[in-house]
Amino acid sequence: MFEFTLAVALVVVGGQVAMAGETEDRIAERLTTAIPGLKVTEVRESEAPGLYEVYSNNGDTIYTTRDGGYLLTGDLLQVTDNGIANVSEKNRAIVRKSQMEEFGARGVISYPADGEEKAEIAVFTDIDCPYCRKLHAEMGEINSYGITVHYYGFPRSGPNTPSFNKYVSVWCSDDQQAAMNAAKTGKPVDAGTCENPVRDQFNLGGQVGVTGTPAIVLEDGNMVRGYVPARKLAEGLGLL
Repeated sequence: MFEFTLAVALVVVGGQVAMAGETEDRIAERLTTAIPGLKVTEVRESEAPGLYEVYSNNGDTIYTTRDGGYLLTGDLLQVTDNGIANVSEKNRAIVRKSQMEEFGARGVISYPADGEEKAEIAVFTDIDCPYCRKLHAEMGEINSYGITVHYYGFPRSGPNTPSFNKYVSVWCSDDQQAAMNAAKTGKPVDAGTCENPVRDQFNLGGQVGVTGTPAIVLEDGNMVRGYVPARKLAEGLGLL
């Protein structure tokens, strides 16, 4: 899969200006032709005049001129009266929210809130990730704040690896929560296989921009990258 560097890059891919009404299609066509492996999922006008946003299947956001002749990678920042706003992250959250809603709660392992549910979070998790285990150790406290946690599998080592197979075994267990609790503390889980959504969840993580675990997706599509203590998480959600 083609990956862009995090540094801002300027690239010339040449060609003629697309006519009105054909701009988005022309940009998508030119980029997929010029960049092997790139799959464009959406092209739309940016808030910045003269630039278009291009979204790809691996979570990258690219900015291009109207003719698709020049590309910029990196975040688009806007100077406002209140400081610097990250336009790219705001737009990624909108797209991410849509992607999560489209996928739905298919195959998640959930830990419901205690009493009244005040918030839901989606957590892309790796059973063997130390900070994922640290977050899981605070699950009782998280739930006590009225937060429901939905686990999506994201074994960082990828499919057909021991860590990935371990997540499948947990998912295929008769008692998923008990198996997850055991696995998160390093205890062995009986190996097992069945029809499961782990690969689909792993692919979803790539689409919404997960690069490490835990990755917490909020209801508005914003992503919190990495471990957050339970109380700080509840404060960030406006529950305390």
